[in-house]
Amino acid sequence: MAKITPRSQDFSRWYNEIVQMADLADYSPVRGCMVIKPYGYTLWENIKEGLDRRFKATGHVNAYFPLFIPMSFLQKEAEHIEGFSPELAVVTIGGGKQLEEPLVVRPTSETIIGHMYAKWIQSYRDLPVLINQWANVVRWEMRTRLFLRTTEFLWQEGHTAHATAEEALEETLRILDLYADFAENDAAIPVIKGRKSESEKFAGAVTSYTIEAMMGDRKALQAGTSHFLGQNFARAFDIKFLDENNQLQYVWTTSWGVSTRMVGAVVMVHGDDQGLILPPKLAPIQAVVVPIWRNDEQRARVLQAADQVRTVLGDRVRLKVDDRDEVSPGWKFNDWEMRGVPLRIEIGPKDVEQKQVVLARRDRPGKEGKTAVPMEGLAEAVVELLSTIQVDLLQRARDFMEAHTTYPEDFEGLREGVANGFAHAWWCGSAECEAKVKEETTATIRCIPLEQEPGKGRCVVCGEEATERAVFARAY
Repeated sequence: MAKITPRSQDFSRWYNEIVQMADLADYSPVRGCMVIKPYGYTLWENIKEGLDRRFKATGHVNAYFPLFIPMSFLQKEAEHIEGFSPELAVVTIGGGKQLEEPLVVRPTSETIIGHMYAKWIQSYRDLPVLINQWANVVRWEMRTRLFLRTTEFLWQEGHTAHATAEEALEETLRILDLYADFAENDAAIPVIKGRKSESEKFAGAVTSYTIEAMMGDRKALQAGTSHFLGQNFARAFDIKFLDENNQLQYVWTTSWGVSTRMVGAVVMVHGDDQGLILPPKLAPIQAVVVPIWRNDEQRARVLQAADQVRTVLGDRVRLKVDDRDEVSPGWKFNDWEMRGVPLRIEIGPKDVEQKQVVLARRDRPGKEGKTAVPMEGLAEAVVELLSTIQVDLLQRARDFMEAHTTYPEDFEGLREGVANGFAHAWWCGSAECEAKVKEETTATIRCIPLEQEPGKGRCVVCGEEATERAVFARAY
């Protein structure tokens, strides 16, 4: 098996090698697009299931809207079209004929959904509308990287309409909490919940909120966003309703999304020089059984024990028994380590005699991560260990983020902080100071954290009084 470039040597190359060698994805013949392979797609399906379950538990329902959007729809919301125009893919010919109106390949769906909501919403009794869709979108990216930034990608996008601003803002923040809960409890990725600056917010939004995560190279990744759109799209698409006083009002809307970028986040937060390390809740295979034998007599006994393990664990764990004859146990170990399977279950002739198996944790390579466990009570032991791995991965990622977070009080401290991770620094709120940081350090304001200690300080750029800290970092 080919060796991986060490993370410490070239993180970007390491990432690309891992994605391909672990069978997550491959490059498409179309520049900037990717082919998601079955193992990678199963990982995405598990992400999708974890989010979808949360959406439905909070009253949302799924629907589907068209891939093609009339160009005139995007032009109705000026800030929106200005923000997306450099990334649009436009269809001008259909069926061999010039189209009367160009069609945009969906970059996001606020406009076409706004058009439909205007037809569907008439009265306050029709509200709220809580719809999500699972779809693909196209944004013509110049610099692409598998999962993190591709011309076409998969995502979910929620779009809701409400009778009042308060309800819409409550929805926006509810979804932000939902995203953070998924990131931390399913993906084992600690995140910072915060508000985007004006320059970083979604085109057409009143306020954008985000969850920001630290990757293994200490850069930030925007892992999910939730937008309070106010009445911007309601006015552009004439989405009105009769309120309880029989007065005509514009609705208040939100939109929010998480994409296949989350797969890249899982790779970059948890992976090591041996390959992926997948959190058990998302892993396509949670445990792999590797039988070990030297002759046919041993083979029969060991495979019989492996079948027993399959029977015991089958309904409780996503399990794979690797009974391939053509490769050695050592090769199998390396293969499953590359794929990030959280737990390896080894069974050799001596284990059969002693009615036990050896459990090897992917997150703790070597002897430290190995324990012998009796066959009796194996299911409970495996489930408990997977739960422990899930918790330990989150704690390890949290410790890493905290170790690379600083609280600078001046510009030089900020410069040093963003070179090594996240810098929480006082910011006066001015676009000029924000632009200076970007120009001189290449770092951006990732968010203004929602949770921060009250107080005042001096802006690290201009020295003026500031009432909020912002998180500055270099980002993907």
